[in-house]
Amino acid sequence: MGLQHTINKSVSLTGIGLHTGVPATVTMNPAPENYGVRFIRTDLENKPEIIADIDNVVDLARGTTIGRDGVKVYSIEHVMSCLAGLGIDNCKVEVGAQEIPLMDGSSLPYVKLIQEAGIVEQEMEREYITIDEPFMHVNGDVALGVFPLDHFRLTLEIDYNYPALGAQYTTLFSLNDYVNDFAPARTFCFLSEIEKLREQELIRGGSLDSALVVQDIDLTKEHIDYIRRLFAYKGPIEPGKNGFLNNAKLRFHNEPCRHKALDLIGDLYLLGKPLKAHIIGARTGHAANISVAKKIRDYMKKKSIKTIADGGGNITYEEILQILPHRYPFLLVDKVLEIVPEESIIAVKNVSFNDNFFQGHFPENPTMPGVLMIEAMAQAGGIMGLYGKKRKNGEIPKVLFMGIDKARFRGIVRPGDTLRMELKMLQFRRGIGKFVGKCFVDDKIVCEAEMMAMYGN
Repeated sequence: MGLQHTINKSVSLTGIGLHTGVPATVTMNPAPENYGVRFIRTDLENKPEIIADIDNVVDLARGTTIGRDGVKVYSIEHVMSCLAGLGIDNCKVEVGAQEIPLMDGSSLPYVKLIQEAGIVEQEMEREYITIDEPFMHVNGDVALGVFPLDHFRLTLEIDYNYPALGAQYTTLFSLNDYVNDFAPARTFCFLSEIEKLREQELIRGGSLDSALVVQDIDLTKEHIDYIRRLFAYKGPIEPGKNGFLNNAKLRFHNEPCRHKALDLIGDLYLLGKPLKAHIIGARTGHAANISVAKKIRDYMKKKSIKTIADGGGNITYEEILQILPHRYPFLLVDKVLEIVPEESIIAVKNVSFNDNFFQGHFPENPTMPGVLMIEAMAQAGGIMGLYGKKRKNGEIPKVLFMGIDKARFRGIVRPGDTLRMELKMLQFRRGIGKFVGKCFVDDKIVCEAEMMAMYGN
């Protein structure tokens, strides 16, 4: 499985945002296990944070933007690509403005930053997303296929029907090739396109040096003077014999295609876990990348649900004993019928005359104590948050019940009943989960509450 990784120390760089033109300092910080990647806006009051997740993607117009509660961070794809390529599971990314600096248009500056910090192995096992069956995303001439494989591989093609680019192909055989063969690949754009964007004040931080500029229009002296004024550019502006402005020297013969692969790797890392699959794509972009990521997320949710109808896929009593520290007579979960780890669970407790609490709780008219219904839901919540997690030494982390709110008791549970607990995670961050639960006997609700627990002690 492998173990999770973070960085060894905090490191920073400063640059200009492509679209806003605003200087920003990005600081990458170590983060604890299961923290994931989060972006923190240090320039705003209370320093709001946004989890790097596809559910938080709010704009794909000219890059990948995440947001929450009106707070946004633009152009995160190169940072995410860097973290995926280096195998960083947990990182706190602080940024002092609303946009990540473009730097030289590649992810290499961020790779060097993390290499300067060093990479640290952590205790918790890394969780992977695996694919068991292929599926496709097709929209016009854009296609992305996802195929089963025991590691990550990416094959990509672009074709812009323009001489300087033409049809290009690239394959990343494994993420071990990322640093040398893909991180240096710079973003590219057409001269006619960036002229229009600059005229509309949409790329205020753009420079002719911050991307490979495809020269798709003729350059007269008058036009060169216009470009120089438009970009406030003092460097050389010359026609490119190789099809790129100023005869820009390519770092790879297929550098534009490799950059598209770089972007795709970053966008897919918004799934929150490393992916084991072969991605094959043509003419892709951020919108297609995120669409495929959402298809993978939906696939994983369906795959994660374990039900009796699957043919014995439920979590058994013996497995529960490996997850929870509770034992008879205080283990109050007998079986798990369905589970989506960290998201939802359906579990049961078979209420028996032999349960010892009936000896003293109204023995002439035995009823299950309401507090034990709450405890049963809390134990089910523990399974929901801990299932599939292990530390380096093979131990499963612990769970600590922290709080209860809005508890209501609405029915009686007697010996012979089957208590069915249905829980849903409302929020899970920094190892603390808040979830809502209901207990049923048949179809009648008998208890409900909101609870909070700390996972990973």
